[in-house]
Amino acid sequence: MMRIALFLATNLAVLVLLGIVMSVLQNVFGIQLGNTGSLLVFAAIFGFGGSFISLAMSKWMAKRSTGAQVITQPRNESEAWLVNTVRRQAEQAGIGMPEVAIYDAPEINAFATGMNRNSALVAVSTGLLRAMDRDEAEAVLAHEVSHVANGDMVTMALIQGVLNTFVIFLARVVGRVIDGMISGNRDDGPSFFYYIIVFVLDMIFGILASMVAMWFSRWREFRADAGGANLAGRPKMIAALEKLAQTYGHTTLPDQVRAFGISGGVAHGLKKLLMTHPPLAERIAALRNG
Repeated sequence: MMRIALFLATNLAVLVLLGIVMSVLQNVFGIQLGNTGSLLVFAAIFGFGGSFISLAMSKWMAKRSTGAQVITQPRNESEAWLVNTVRRQAEQAGIGMPEVAIYDAPEINAFATGMNRNSALVAVSTGLLRAMDRDEAEAVLAHEVSHVANGDMVTMALIQGVLNTFVIFLARVVGRVIDGMISGNRDDGPSFFYYIIVFVLDMIFGILASMVAMWFSRWREFRADAGGANLAGRPKMIAALEKLAQTYGHTTLPDQVRAFGISGGVAHGLKKLLMTHPPLAERIAALRNG
């Protein structure tokens, strides 16, 4: 319920901002958005703009929301091992050295984020360091480095931008049609019902768009697992996922970086359609059969 409430609140904020900016453009600059082409252009500006602003801020937001502490100078053997392992894997993957960080959380997890594959962030939880042996932890790091090497953060931002654009555009086009059917032809602009209709359609189309984005996110996890197996070895990657399957529970990762964690939690029924990660059993089977 918290995830759904956050989704609804975010969409409401976007709609309010969109309405204010469109009003300013229309009243101050005389730009009319009644034309379908103009509406599509402004939908794309908002759709891609929000997505890429989030991507540009992703490292800062991830550090702030998780409390991740970047290792600038290793203080012990464990931190030195983490930095050296990520450096070796980054060289193997052909990317720049990511920042390496640790964040305090009880569960076994890790994530990668960043706008540039040569300037990313890879962070692991304290729970992972306590529960996993070095081979398993190496595989998790390889999975995250593979996310960076595959350019998954940028690809997700592009897909989300396309989906956002069509949600904004279609909600308003369909809203005009429905408003016209309810209120008849109006020369003085849309009726009050139009804004209610658009708000509801934003919610409906937004949920459908989220299902598409999450489907891609789940597919992308199989690729990162395969990349992790190439960097660290298939047996290590399988062992790491098996350890997760034995111990994984609720994730404390915030929504901004949950899609780039090693695991995203557990769901059943229709909730699976909004999961960022496929079931661990399916990922293990894919590695064994690959």
